[in-house]
Amino acid sequence: MIRTLRTGAKTGLSVDSILSAALMAEMISPSRELWLVSPWITDVRVIDNRHGSFDALFGDVPPSSWRLSDALLWIAGAGSHVYVVTRPDSHNEAFLRRIEGAELDTLLVRRDPDVHEKTLCGQEWLLTGSMNYTVRGMAKNDESVTYKVGGPDAGQARLDLARRWRSGS
Repeated sequence: MIRTLRTGAKTGLSVDSILSAALMAEMISPSRELWLVSPWITDVRVIDNRHGSFDALFGDVPPSSWRLSDALLWIAGAGSHVYVVTRPDSHNEAFLRRIEGAELDTLLVRRDPDVHEKTLCGQEWLLTGSMNYTVRGMAKNDESVTYKVGGPDAGQARLDLARRWRSGS
């Protein structure tokens, strides 16, 4: 399955439902590796549970919403190796402090001043395009985002990302 969205204020489309579905699927059945690569990242809301639709997933005290850091920490805590690659920019620091503060061995952050790619990739799926994981990227800017499930693209992306950033080079 391949779906391309042109998101933004002008189109009225957003990536919210695709992103939340992909992250909840990861929370239920974590990939061996999950990659988030984006030059700019903020702790955006990624799961809206205000109506209790996902209470069964979250347990006895379900949150009303989850931020990106909450989802990544849950996934890393479930044993997935979560890799976050972003620029060493003050814009990213609050988000990075939150995830690095958890001190999980399964979560690795790389800061690369030259990163410009925007990809979120699990075992069998890939979300890639021009969108940064920020409020502007997800809700205001005109962006093109492609979501692919199945096929070789996710595997190839994970190999390429690992070659570039897993070893810290």
